[in-house]
Amino acid sequence: MSINKNYAVFGLGRYGIAVAEELVKNGAEVLAVDIDRENVDNAAKTIPVCKCADITRPEVIKRLGISNIDVVIVAMASNLEASVMAITLCKEAGVKTVIVKCGNEMHQMIFTRIGADKVIFPEKESGTRLAKNLLTSGFAEMIELSDEVSMVELDVKDEWVGKTLIELDLRKKYSINVVAVREDDKISTTVDPTLPLKKGSQLIVIANTAKLQKLK
Repeated sequence: MSINKNYAVFGLGRYGIAVAEELVKNGAEVLAVDIDRENVDNAAKTIPVCKCADITRPEVIKRLGISNIDVVIVAMASNLEASVMAITLCKEAGVKTVIVKCGNEMHQMIFTRIGADKVIFPEKESGTRLAKNLLTSGFAEMIELSDEVSMVELDVKDEWVGKTLIELDLRKKYSINVVAVREDDKISTTVDPTLPLKKGSQLIVIANTAKLQKLK
């Protein structure tokens, strides 16, 4: 997942709007959908493409072109039936990644069994953080240290293999600081900048969140 993919957000409460707004702010294509006209009108102030529709109906999913969407975020935790239908219809339409907002562990089990690729508990992960993680994916993991700085685990790129950190000069090119290297599930915090990087390894870095897209 990345900014080059397109997204749909079902459910425009506070969480859904937060996800959609962050994605739009970073240049992603977003289709925002809710059955409540008031929610849609409110979201339309900051989200360019908003639709008032019932996403539990197969003909609506088809009409909205959901089969062409890369990632669907179902943000309707208070409506179990609608969430279940949305997940099912999206998967039937061929959506590769469906992420679902969840209210409790029982619902998590249900959503996972019917095909949800990831289940989010709102109290653990904000909508803004989810959007940032989607936009910066391609990284194995991202942890926000502040609004501007994140710790990220990223795969060693093919063009980096066999080169040293001194040769790559990642700090100058990407404004990132390498703090550890993971090889074969072993993490070393003693980073030798003169050793060639190996294929399949990961770098754990601290970086300016806004500049992470340079690493794409």
